[in-house]
Amino acid sequence: MSRAVRTIGVAAPGQPAILDVDEPDPGPGQAWVHTEWSGISAGTEVALVRGTDPHHLLHWDPELRSFDDVGPPAAYPVTGLGYMEVGRVTESRTPDLEEGRLVAMAYGHRTGTCADPSVKPVIPVPDDLDPLLGVYLAQMGPICVNGLLHAAADVAGPRAGVDAGVRDRHVLVTGAGVIGLLTAMLAVRHGAADVVVAEPSAERRAVAEALGLTTLPDPAADEPAHPAWRAVKERWRHGPGDAGADVVLQCRGHDAALATGLKALRPQGTVVDLGFYQAGAEAVRLGEEFHHNGLAVVCAQISRVPPGMAGAWPRTALAQVTLDLLRERGPDIRTHVVTDVLPFEEGPRLLADLAGRRLAAPPLQAVLRF
Repeated sequence: MSRAVRTIGVAAPGQPAILDVDEPDPGPGQAWVHTEWSGISAGTEVALVRGTDPHHLLHWDPELRSFDDVGPPAAYPVTGLGYMEVGRVTESRTPDLEEGRLVAMAYGHRTGTCADPSVKPVIPVPDDLDPLLGVYLAQMGPICVNGLLHAAADVAGPRAGVDAGVRDRHVLVTGAGVIGLLTAMLAVRHGAADVVVAEPSAERRAVAEALGLTTLPDPAADEPAHPAWRAVKERWRHGPGDAGADVVLQCRGHDAALATGLKALRPQGTVVDLGFYQAGAEAVRLGEEFHHNGLAVVCAQISRVPPGMAGAWPRTALAQVTLDLLRERGPDIRTHVVTDVLPFEEGPRLLADLAGRRLAAPPLQAVLRF
């Protein structure tokens, strides 16, 4: 048996819409969750609206885990957008999810879902947390925590904790979108010696500064002779021929940000890349600092933690680190990061405007209210 739900999807390239789909009824060990809040991840979702994500341009071979042109790309409609949901358990067939419990999950902008804790993480939203901020618990926050884990694995191995990636280290964060801001706050919370955020948007730099973060323009359009990477190397001098960031947490899907990160690193430093690129990387010059300074780039993709850490760091553990940050900085995040709250029905219009670049002041974090 199944039941009808409404979901925000993409009917065809450039056409976000509310679609009718079916969800299975809950069976043994499962529960029904009625959605209350859902956050929009603009970069990922706008790519799907535009059709510029790799899966809609090339064929993905899941066995070889590679893109090629020997088969068809992913087709439309896309029925699942989003991964930042908070809902309430209204029917339960498992003692692990009592009715009335507020939970965070990643299942897309849909009015409800059948939750199975054995298949997909279901994170309880505690009573002492603003329920809207629960949108960060299931995936967005863990994305950022996973970035710190990759930084830790680089210096301390698979038994490292989150602190090891940033404690007493000089950290550059490129990008002051939601991921960049949360990642920078996590770095501060977990003991970084100094954290700087490089961001080209003056509006987003103002948000970062309101959160207590130090910022630099990137690139410094008004100071072309003094770009962010140079300012970082002048700020952090460790010895002769040794200046720059210990680690860069790269949080923009733009090759220029990756280029900045590489130039800003001290010798043998690492860029931990949390960005989602949708084009080439013409701004990156592998024959320059990457080669001459012995640098590394590692992708911190949310589907996997660093090798050897999976047992110690399931998604629930990443969510717990996120919860600690939200408990400490929740009011600041709610005030400065969550810029727009709008009804579910207005989601397709917002996504269309974002995809068409029609907004003079795009939201930093938009949240849909159900």
